[in-house]
Amino acid sequence: MERLRVGIVGYGLAGSTFHAPLIAATPGLSVASVVTSDPGRQEQVRRDHPDAEILPRASDLWERASGHDLVVVAAVNSVHAALARSALDVGLPVVVDKPIATTAEEAAALVEHARSRNILLTVFQNRRWDSDHRPSAG
Repeated sequence: MERLRVGIVGYGLAGSTFHAPLIAATPGLSVASVVTSDPGRQEQVRRDHPDAEILPRASDLWERASGHDLVVVAAVNSVHAALARSALDVGLPVVVDKPIATTAEEAAALVEHARSRNILLTVFQNRRWDSDHRPSAG
């Protein structure tokens, strides 16, 4: 089975603790690259995912878009929408860590941008099934 090659933008708490481990543990997915300019986090990527390419800027990933099947945006919240838009512009499907954007208007524009290109866009919701986030029965 061919693996889907995933690029991760950001290797802070969300990228290193949630996204990368879930990707690595999912059959059919592989961590192809990680974008981080922080030397300590680059070293952590080398330890955690030795086959992943380490890129200092998101633009480096966009230049290598053909070597990826999708991208996960796990950078700081204020740049989620802009990074997701850039990924869509190079033809990559996107999973954006929550929140998708800082305003409802920005989120709606991003969804429309994805629709206009017929490219998948979704928001990561890791707490959806946690008991404290589900309506109580009865």
